[in-house]
Amino acid sequence: MTMNDTTDVAGHVRVNFDRQGLMAHLGAQLVHARDGVARIELGYGPQLSQQHGYFHAGATSAIADSAGGYAALSVFEPDASVLTVDFTMNLIAPARGERLEAVGTVVRAGRTLTVCRLEVTAVADGTRTVVAIGQQTVIRITARNGA
Repeated sequence: MTMNDTTDVAGHVRVNFDRQGLMAHLGAQLVHARDGVARIELGYGPQLSQQHGYFHAGATSAIADSAGGYAALSVFEPDASVLTVDFTMNLIAPARGERLEAVGTVVRAGRTLTVCRLEVTAVADGTRTVVAIGQQTVIRITARNGA
């Protein structure tokens, strides 16, 4: 049985997201997680910037990694969890604006490994610019200690 059959996917993913210390520290918000797609938003603050005032690549990459992980989690059974095995990000434009939106999309969900596409968009004065793209591989694990 997959979570899409009978379980509240969004609720399951939300509980997992709410346990993430880094996402809370950054101020990131999970805004969608269902059917192999997850979106995380992060509002701008000077604590998230690099020396030129853009969002730091670490913040950009962190929300992309989490978006991919939660996209994968949304298609797994309720007792599963995920860990990132590998991810690659290409930063293709300066990440400037009021917020970032990271979207993770499952490309292929396997029994053990799942591959996700990652995309981060900056929103500035109503204009949306893709600032990073990437790919991620996550491994499905049996949850331990509520993880």
